[in-house]
Amino acid sequence: MPASDVQDEFLFERIEAEDWDAVAAALAAYHPADIARIITRAPSATYRKLFDRVPEDLKPHVLSELEGQAGSDILEALSSSDIVEIVEDMAPDDAADVLGDLPEDRSEEVLHLMDEEDAHELRRLLKYDEDTAGGIMTTNVVALRGAQTVQAAVEAIAYVESDAPFFYAYVVDDRRVLKGYVHLWELLKERGRQRPLDDLVHADVISAAVDMDQEEVARLMARYDLSALPVVDGKRRLVGRITIDDVVDVMEEEASEDILRLAGSDDEELENVSVLRTCRIRLPWLLITLVTGFVTSMILKQFVAHIAEVLVLSFFVPIVLAMGGNTGVQSSTLTVRRIALGDLHTENIWRILLREIGVGAIMGAVCGLAIALWAVLLVRISPGYAPSHSPLEIALIVALALFGAMTFAAMFGAFVPIALNAIGIDPAVASGPFVTTTNDLSALLIYFAFTVVLVRAFG
Repeated sequence: MPASDVQDEFLFERIEAEDWDAVAAALAAYHPADIARIITRAPSATYRKLFDRVPEDLKPHVLSELEGQAGSDILEALSSSDIVEIVEDMAPDDAADVLGDLPEDRSEEVLHLMDEEDAHELRRLLKYDEDTAGGIMTTNVVALRGAQTVQAAVEAIAYVESDAPFFYAYVVDDRRVLKGYVHLWELLKERGRQRPLDDLVHADVISAAVDMDQEEVARLMARYDLSALPVVDGKRRLVGRITIDDVVDVMEEEASEDILRLAGSDDEELENVSVLRTCRIRLPWLLITLVTGFVTSMILKQFVAHIAEVLVLSFFVPIVLAMGGNTGVQSSTLTVRRIALGDLHTENIWRILLREIGVGAIMGAVCGLAIALWAVLLVRISPGYAPSHSPLEIALIVALALFGAMTFAAMFGAFVPIALNAIGIDPAVASGPFVTTTNDLSALLIYFAFTVVLVRAFG
């Protein structure tokens, strides 16, 4: 058993026994992220007791790692003065996240108790939407002037008040407009100590607008393999930077959000243990599915006479529905992923749709051939059953119906996320449940359309 598991097991035993001295001693040896994990896994009644046992110098780091119910409960239990002491030792972006989780009146109370300069900086960060570059950036940046010499720049860096490491120094003009960047390593190895930074600056700097969506920020940093990204305002003035650790959190958050929305849920369910709240999140899409079932039953009722003529055709309804639904979900999932990666552009929309139609047609042909063979076998092995049509006619009806349903499902599954994205709706919100239920209806209509037309054609 790994040592960490042994330590966790011992710690949870001490928590259960309420041996708080032993708990405090054990927590002192943990990394802040692991302490946050332990608190989150512990019974909710012990959240505050555990946080009180965290060493004072680790509390800011632990609180910045806590999410969900544990973080909310601890913040609610702490006094405003306690919160001030903790957030003043945090990085500005983490402190802003903590204050953003508080009710507005409580957040203002904490800001009022803080140092005026720190409070002003946090208010500036809090005005940005939490899902934008401004919402995830830190204001801890190294900004140098182009006229400064290498020697002056190295000396200035020594006095930067930041515990967070950095690899780039950004070069700005007198109005703080971003001109470029220099690598710290380039500064350290430069022998001409009196050279101005303007001689070393990389002007091809990639930056993020302060209102850029965090998902686009993550794509930008991944595309160019950046460990840090400067953030600028509308006048290209440097206002902060985003580091790779923040982007990793964004990528995890966005991926989790998309997966949950594809299933007809959201990330709030992970943070809320209330049964009623969970039902309120899940029920809307399930009710839509139920209504779709009502429509399906009405369609079945309308076509019951035709099914009665060739009863064996009803055997294949579940297969056609299942194959159409699964094909649509595959297509929509891949399209949502393309959108998330930024691979969807106006010029390639038709290419993507045509590709999915081709894929659906090929898969439909293969599956249609398989179901045709199965239909022939099923009719022939049914004892005492003499259908009004030959096994080959029935096989052709079922095969063509499945081919049509899967081809349409593949096209429609790709079209829905593209359409939702075009009108500004997150394509993951409705793609999963919406595509599944719509494909059920379309597959059923296609199946019965082929049934009616071909049954009459075969007489």
